[in-house]
Amino acid sequence: MSMKMKKVIALTLALCLMLAALAACGDGGKSDSGNVLKVATSPDFAPMAFVDTSKSGQDQYVGFDMMLAKYIAEEMGKELVIMPMSFEACTTAVSMGTVDMAISGFSWREDREEGFNLSDFYYPGDNESDQVVITLKENEGKFSSPEDFNGVKVGAQTGSLQESLCQEQLPDCELVTIGELGTGLLQLKNGDFEAMAVAKGQADVFMSNDPAVALSGFQFEVDEKYTANVVVMKKGADDLTQEVNGILKKAYDSNVYGDWYEEAKELAMSATANEVTYDDEGNAPAGDESSSQEEE
Repeated sequence: MSMKMKKVIALTLALCLMLAALAACGDGGKSDSGNVLKVATSPDFAPMAFVDTSKSGQDQYVGFDMMLAKYIAEEMGKELVIMPMSFEACTTAVSMGTVDMAISGFSWREDREEGFNLSDFYYPGDNESDQVVITLKENEGKFSSPEDFNGVKVGAQTGSLQESLCQEQLPDCELVTIGELGTGLLQLKNGDFEAMAVAKGQADVFMSNDPAVALSGFQFEVDEKYTANVVVMKKGADDLTQEVNGILKKAYDSNVYGDWYEEAKELAMSATANEVTYDDEGNAPAGDESSSQEEE
């Protein structure tokens, strides 16, 4: 076969692959992952998503959101593959199409609705709807009103609901954005800031595992639209969104959310629970027993 003919064949194959990719993009957003459902999560947010150190591989990722991801995959007839990464990287992965969806305690936000397809609401429990501020035990009850935070350094996760609430309801605090919650807790204990905004469920886990942590005495007022969570999917993935919404409705009608949350909360208080901070590429900290994106 001549070199010219080889080049023609190579170009033809490349064109076929490109057309196939374009066809996949125009299919209403159906997953092109075959029999695999790739879900991004940041497993540093107990009891929603965290790591069980007694397990390995895909089984180590646990929590309410992981139960939901497994349920969605089973209903779709697909194999679930959890892709651990930083909280901010989750939405980037959705935009790039490297995952089918992100499930990581996401609240509804206007900018998220503009940039992504969001599912209907799902309801983990009141402790995930309530938003509070934690501090060190020595400051317990010190911050009970917005004015008490004037000039005070308050940590909140970048891109989170808590960051928005601090900006809106604690306008005179000195907001310090943090990458991951586990890192934020260390910063709080190191004195980098005096308080940190988190979901009540997360606060309960922190206080259960560390007696040095306490509630500040302040709780945010939360609009109803922020009191539930959503699954984040790529903009234009309408067929996938419709399918996920149907599955969420089935889960809601089956009254499984309450049991899932109680089970996740109990596990989050156990000795094997660990909130692992992954980087944007899905790598766990050096020396951490958890694997990154390896599958069993």
